[in-house]
Amino acid sequence: MLVLHAWLHALGPAGAAALRGRGVRASGHLARGVDLMAVVDLRDEAAALAIVLHDAPPLSAEDLTAAHATWRGRMVNEYVSSRVFGSLVGQLIAAEVRPARVAEAAGMVGDELRHARACAGVLHALGGEAIAALPDLPTVPEHEDAGPLETVLRNVLSICCLSETVAVALISAEYFELEGTAIGAILRDILADEVRHSRFGWQLVSELMPRVDAAMKRRLRRYLKVALRHLRDHELSHISPEAAPSVEAGLVGVCDGGTARALFFETVLEVILPALEARGLPAGEQWRQVVAQAA
Repeated sequence: MLVLHAWLHALGPAGAAALRGRGVRASGHLARGVDLMAVVDLRDEAAALAIVLHDAPPLSAEDLTAAHATWRGRMVNEYVSSRVFGSLVGQLIAAEVRPARVAEAAGMVGDELRHARACAGVLHALGGEAIAALPDLPTVPEHEDAGPLETVLRNVLSICCLSETVAVALISAEYFELEGTAIGAILRDILADEVRHSRFGWQLVSELMPRVDAAMKRRLRRYLKVALRHLRDHELSHISPEAAPSVEAGLVGVCDGGTARALFFETVLEVILPALEARGLPAGEQWRQVVAQAA
């Protein structure tokens, strides 16, 4: 998952019904209705998983609405993330990154698709339908002003070092709250992959830095302001500032938005910025500018 959150292009029950009414159906694939709106439909896969949330508390109608939106949004986010890693594979090859690293990135495509199915399975177990509209799918940046090595470094910094590191922090917090529950077990498996994805990015940047000259390093530092601004905008646009509607909703994975936002900022300050500086890419001033411009 590039970014974990609950509110990404979620459809309510009426929206799912409308998609069915237009004949949109392509289990496990991108489907298109008569108006060419892309959707992801994992209803068959979700049902086949047969997840049973034996310890889920009774939920109100409001709780169920929030839970369905949460897990449908996660399903979409994970599904879209598979495409991002798929695009990264070709860029790694062009940059002459060693084959073992290329193979790791290729495996991450499957990780994200597995996460999407798991989230769909939870949604199904909660009585929701695992079908949703897909967001616009912008291309993974090719960075036409940069060569293959710099293109890879920019994208790995943004995707793995920034976004996946934030995902690790947010999912970790959720997992510790739900450890020992059926949903906690699902989060544990997703978290293990996200840790690998983040670690892959930081390790690869360290491996590639000896190939970076002083001019490229200066450009990468300038780029980090763009990447950090995108990270901030994306995360805050998808983390609701609202608390979960109830304790029970929290027990089925509905996040407390205020806590998640605070953890996001803490992760940037205490994990991401020090890790960048350790690799010769200090970005504290860039982050201060991003925060100041948004104030």
